[in-house]
Amino acid sequence: MADLNQLLRDNIRKLIPYSSARNEYKGDAAVFLDANENPYNEPVNRYPDPLQIQLKEQIAHIKNVSPEKIFLGNGSDEAIDLIIRAFCEPRTDNIVAVDPTYGMYKVCADINGVEYRKVLLTPAFDPDIESLLEKADDNTKIIFLCSPNNPTSNSFPREGIIRILKTFKGIVVLDEAYIDFSSGKGFLQTLAEFPNLVILQTFSKAWGMAGIRLGMAFADPFIIAVLSKIKYPYNINMLTMEIALKSLKSIKGKEQWVASILHQRDILARELKSFSFIVKVFPSDANFLLVKVDQPREIYQYLISRKIIIRDRSNASLCDGCLRITVGTPDENARLTEALKDYQEIRS
Repeated sequence: MADLNQLLRDNIRKLIPYSSARNEYKGDAAVFLDANENPYNEPVNRYPDPLQIQLKEQIAHIKNVSPEKIFLGNGSDEAIDLIIRAFCEPRTDNIVAVDPTYGMYKVCADINGVEYRKVLLTPAFDPDIESLLEKADDNTKIIFLCSPNNPTSNSFPREGIIRILKTFKGIVVLDEAYIDFSSGKGFLQTLAEFPNLVILQTFSKAWGMAGIRLGMAFADPFIIAVLSKIKYPYNINMLTMEIALKSLKSIKGKEQWVASILHQRDILARELKSFSFIVKVFPSDANFLLVKVDQPREIYQYLISRKIIIRDRSNASLCDGCLRITVGTPDENARLTEALKDYQEIRS
C-alpha cells in the first residue's frame, strides 16, 4: 500500500495545528489562569480535556487497543468528515463506496467537494469486490464499507474485506456501528496488520447513548494523530465524557441490552413473517430488520397514524418495497405487531 504520509493532502501535511491552553499543560494544578475561563460555576466553567485521556484509557482497556490508536468524535460523523478532509483533495480526488449504505459518507463527500463513486451491491447484498477495485483509480483515496451494513442489515464476507485491504492502495474505512449485534467478529484486532484500515464504532447503538453523540475511530497512530491535528480543539464536551465514563463501568448492563435486542429481533422477525403483506424479512446482523412489503408507503403512513415511526427505505437501491424497522423493547415491538394485525384486518 501507499505511504500514509503521501496519501495526505499537502496542506494537511504542512498544517500547524491550533494549540489550546490545555494542550500545552498536562498534570494536576490548583489554580487555572491559562484559558480565560470564568472562575465561577464549577465544574462546567472549565474547558474539557482536548485529548480525552481518561476516556480513551478506559475504552482502550475494554477494546484491547492502545489509546494511541483511538480517536473520539462528535458522533462517527465527525470522524467520517475529518478522514475525507485529511486525505481527499477537493475537485481532484474521489471516494468509492457500496450502494446502498449509510448516507453520511456521500453527504460528507459532497460537502467537501469530493467525487463519490457508488458500486451496487449484489442481489444478495454483498459487495462486488472486483467492481469496487475496478472503480478505484489513482485518485481514489478512500473506500467506505459499512459492515453490518445499513440499510441491508447484513455483514459483509470477511475474505472480501481482507482482499480490499490488501489490494487497495488508499484508506479503507470500515464502519462497525452495528458490530455488537453481529454473529461474526469485527476487525479491531487486525489494526497492526493493516495500517490503511480505519474502524468506526459508536456509543449510539449497543451502548444506548445516541443522545450524547460520541463516536470512536480506531486506526494506526499516524492516522489518529492526523485526525487529532485537524479536529476542533474541544470537540468532546465534559458532560458527554462524564456520562460515557460512567456507562463504561457497566459493561454487564450493555451486554444485557444487546442480548435482549437479539432475542427480540428473533421474535419480531418470526411475527412479521406471519403477515400476508410481508414479502420477505431479510436476515439481520444489526439491531434492525429490513422488511419487504407489498405496499410500503401505505403501511408506513398507517403506522404513523398509530404513532409508530419506522423508516421507508423503498427508494434506496435494491430496496424496492422495503421498510426498516428498529428492534425496540418487548412492549414497543408488541405495539408494532398489534398495529400491523389491525392493518391486516382492515385490508382483508
